[in-house]
Amino acid sequence: MPIYEYRCLECNHKFDMLQKFDDEPVKICPKCGGTVKKLISSAAFHLKGTGWYATDFADKKTSSSETKASSEA
Repeated sequence: MPIYEYRCLECNHKFDMLQKFDDEPVKICPKCGGTVKKLISSAAFHLKGTGWYATDFADKKTSSSETKASSEA
């Protein structure tokens, strides 16, 4: 389930809510009862390292010596 970030328009209180995709957005601030707005947040994960593309799907170029060795076998 994703975590959504909200900010109250009345008291400026920021809070996070763990919700399902089909849950209704929060409309009332839990602190003051004012109106809240859903914020757009950055992704919570980072892709680091060589990754699956470089190891699994990248175009593998073989050197001429490797090609020559494999054709002689």
